[in-house]
Amino acid sequence: QVQLVESGGGLVQPGGSLRLSCAASGFTFSSYYMSWVRQAPGKGLEWVSDMAGDGGRTNYVDFVKGRFTISRDNAKSTLYLQMNSLKPEDTALYYCAKDIGTSWPTYEYDYWGQGTQVTVSS
Repeated sequence: QVQLVESGGGLVQPGGSLRLSCAASGFTFSSYYMSWVRQAPGKGLEWVSDMAGDGGRTNYVDFVKGRFTISRDNAKSTLYLQMNSLKPEDTALYYCAKDIGTSWPTYEYDYWGQGTQVTVSS
């Protein structure tokens, strides 16, 4: 069965960095777009970034451009999100999600991880 397991969250001071990981299993990881989606306290889901299966194309929401970098290691079936220059407004539960799309992102997800909490506070 498909499993997505995130890790790497934690408490960090403003300006700090974290690297999130998402270990995937149960499907051909390299075939699918994968996304990071977050949910801040009391708010809805917010798409952050995605990456094509072959790692050739990436997309970011404007407010993380230049600060966050998505990457993947298909040999390890793992998705990453390197987050630098973190701000208090980045505080959220971060999910990785499997897009149903292969050639382009559809922003429709059939599997989600359990999430990893990121808290940015001094």
